[in-house]
Amino acid sequence: MPKLNLGRALAIANPAAHGGRGVAAAEHLRRFFASYSSATTFYEHRLTAAQGDGERAARESAGYDTVIALGGDGIIHEVANGLMQIRRDERPALAIIPFGSGNDFARTLGVPFNDVEAALARLAASEKHAIDVGRVNGIHFLETLSFGLDAAIALDTTDKRTRGTDEAGEQLYVTSGIKYIVSGSKGYACTFSLDGGPKQHIRSLIFAIQNGPTYGGGFTICPHADPGDGLLDICYNVKIPSVPHMLLLFALARFGKHTGSSVLAFAQAAHIEIEYDEDSVPCQADGEEIIGRRFTVDLLPSELNIYR
Repeated sequence: MPKLNLGRALAIANPAAHGGRGVAAAEHLRRFFASYSSATTFYEHRLTAAQGDGERAARESAGYDTVIALGGDGIIHEVANGLMQIRRDERPALAIIPFGSGNDFARTLGVPFNDVEAALARLAASEKHAIDVGRVNGIHFLETLSFGLDAAIALDTTDKRTRGTDEAGEQLYVTSGIKYIVSGSKGYACTFSLDGGPKQHIRSLIFAIQNGPTYGGGFTICPHADPGDGLLDICYNVKIPSVPHMLLLFALARFGKHTGSSVLAFAQAAHIEIEYDEDSVPCQADGEEIIGRRFTVDLLPSELNIYR
């Protein structure tokens, strides 16, 4: 029996999640809340049909106490962006039932993924906590923002999932990573500053800004990133490594063992300005593409209540 009451709860579920198994997962969720009426005072769920549906549904959720996002990092990203458009004093709390390919935000929160029963058990024992939210050019992100080769790899995994692939999670990210790394990219020239500090000039292969430690289905790019510490963690290259060296760093990043490399630098900041020399540099936030060459990134501390 759940220990908490989510109040008026709206579940937003992606039926295409986890290879189309989202429909069954959403039905499992509905049956659970029908069986345990004490877990909510009112329950409703909606299935998304197209990209953007999750954001629209969450944007219209004022009046609910809790919004439950069921699906992968993509639907969680959409729901979070919808919630962030609601006034803070009227904004529902977020709960997640992670059911996708990468599930990196679930890893950050320690929520079991691709197992509805386990996620519900964790939710039943959880409490509300305020977490930090990242924002880039007006778009919010919960876990990761990246540019250049880093982003091209992430966007390729999203494209493969859209077109249909048997690969998932880490395996999918590794396949895309090797494809782009062996291309021998020399990076993207950019200028950036951290918290209003001096401008720095690099050719970025890796420029990851993390609210949580992982991306790509568990690659620990910023091991100490914490969505409750009031800072974003940044990993970027200061040299252009050879292809073999880059492949080694890619392998080491799976377990967070890349941090001692002289090729990389790490920092923390709450405000970041980035400008690329060329248009349409690859950029992604929680797996969703962002178009542009100038980016303003901010951390919004303790901005979103979430069950964890």
